[in-house]
Amino acid sequence: MQKNNIQIKLGQQLLITIKRLGINGEGIGYYKRKIVFVPRALPTEIVIVEVSNVHPKYIEATLIRIKKSSSSRVEPRDKYTVGGIELEHLAYSKQLEFKRDVIAQSLEKFKPLGYDKYELRPTLGMKVPYNYRNKAQFQVQKNKAGKIIAGLYRENSHYLVDLPTFSTQTALTMKIIREVCLLLQKWNIPIYDEKRNTGIVRTIVVRESFAYQNAQLVFVTHTEKFPQLNNLIADIKTKLPEVVSIMQNINKSKTSLVWGERTQLIYGKEYLMEKLGELQFKLSARAFFQLNPKQTLVLYDQVKEALKLQATETLIDAYCGVGTIGLYVSDQAKEIRGMDVIPESIRDAKENARLGNRKNTKYFVGHAEKLIPQWVKDGFVADALVVDPPRTGLDKELITAILKFKPRKFVYVSCNPSTMARDLVLLAQIYNVNYVQSIDMFPQTARVEAVVSLTLK
Repeated sequence: MQKNNIQIKLGQQLLITIKRLGINGEGIGYYKRKIVFVPRALPTEIVIVEVSNVHPKYIEATLIRIKKSSSSRVEPRDKYTVGGIELEHLAYSKQLEFKRDVIAQSLEKFKPLGYDKYELRPTLGMKVPYNYRNKAQFQVQKNKAGKIIAGLYRENSHYLVDLPTFSTQTALTMKIIREVCLLLQKWNIPIYDEKRNTGIVRTIVVRESFAYQNAQLVFVTHTEKFPQLNNLIADIKTKLPEVVSIMQNINKSKTSLVWGERTQLIYGKEYLMEKLGELQFKLSARAFFQLNPKQTLVLYDQVKEALKLQATETLIDAYCGVGTIGLYVSDQAKEIRGMDVIPESIRDAKENARLGNRKNTKYFVGHAEKLIPQWVKDGFVADALVVDPPRTGLDKELITAILKFKPRKFVYVSCNPSTMARDLVLLAQIYNVNYVQSIDMFPQTARVEAVVSLTLK
C-alpha cells in the first residue's frame, strides 16, 4: 500500500528497534514513523521482523530474528505460539513493572479527574509464577495422522496447537487432559469436526480444587448422544481417581462459544468443593471462580483492606458470582447483599453462605442497576459498594445508579485497565481515588487485576 510515500508489502522484512510494550504485551517500534506491533519482542531490542498485516495507521509483524537482545529476556518454559503465555520471555520482575505501567497507560489515555496524582502501588506478584491455574479449557481435534489432540488455538488462527505440557497449568490438570485424550482414542469416540459440523466431543474442561486435590471434568459435546460413555467413565474411575465429578455440556451450535445452555451430571458429584481461607465454596460446572486461588486470597485481602468495613456497616456486592468477595468480607459487616444475572451463580452463593454459616448475607438474581434503586426505595441504603465487573467494565446504568445513590465507600475490582480508566472518568466526578493496587493474577500473560480504593468527596 502507499501511505506517506512509504510502500510496505506483506512478507517484507524490516529492521526495527523496540521502544516499549503495548497493553497486550507486544513490542512496539517504528518504521519511518509508522507504528509496528511485534509480539514477543522486548524494549531496547533490535529485531528483524516480517510484515504480516498492513493497516492505514499501523503495521503488524512477526518476529524473525533478534539482532540485539534485551537484558530482561529469559528463556521461556513453553515453546508454543498460543495465548496465555505472551510474556513468558520477559523476566518476572519486569512483568510486574509492566502491569503497573499498563494501568498508567490506560489512565493517561482516558484522563479521569486527577489521574496524574493517583497513587499506583507496585504490583503484587507470586513467589512461584507457574502452575497457578485451577482450570483448563482445551479444544479437541483429530490431527492428520488420526491422533486425538487437545490444546489451544495458535494466535489469530483456528489452527489447534497440541499441548502435552503447559507451565501455567498444574500437573494434575495436564495429567487428566492427556489421559482423557488417550481414552477417547481407545474407545474411538467421534471428535467434532468444525468444517463438516460432525462428530461429538468438542472441548475438554478441567477444574481443579487446590484445597482438596481433586477435579471436575466436563465434556462439551456437539450432540446429546455420547457413544462408549460407560466404558469411558469406567476407565476414568480406574486411571484418574482424582476426578470426582464428570459432566456433559451440550453445545449444538456452530458458534465459537465454548459452552452450550444445558449441562448434565454423568458421574459422581454435581459440584466441586474449594476453599478460600476458612470459607468453603461449592462450584457448579459453569460457575465463575477466580482462576488463581493463591492470588485470589491476596486480591480479597486487598479488597478487605480497602473497604475497612465496620460492624455496623452494610455492603452491596455487585456482579457477585458465587458470592466469593462478599462472603470473604462478611465477618466485618452488618449485612451483605449480592446480585448476579446468572441464577446458578446465585444458587451457589446462597449455598456457599450456608456452608460458611454467614447469616448476614442475602443474594438476588438481577441487575445491580435495577436492584439498587429498588432497595433504596425500600429503605436499604448501603454504606459501601464493591464491584467486580467483566472485562467490558461497568454497565452505564449502574454508573448512573452509583452517581445517584453515592455509597460512601467504594471498591472497584478491575480485570481490564482500559475499561476501568474509562469508568473512572465519570466516577471521579464525585469520588476521590485513594490508590490503585495492581495484582498479578495471571503471570506470564499481559493481563492484570487492580483494586481501586475510592471514597465519596
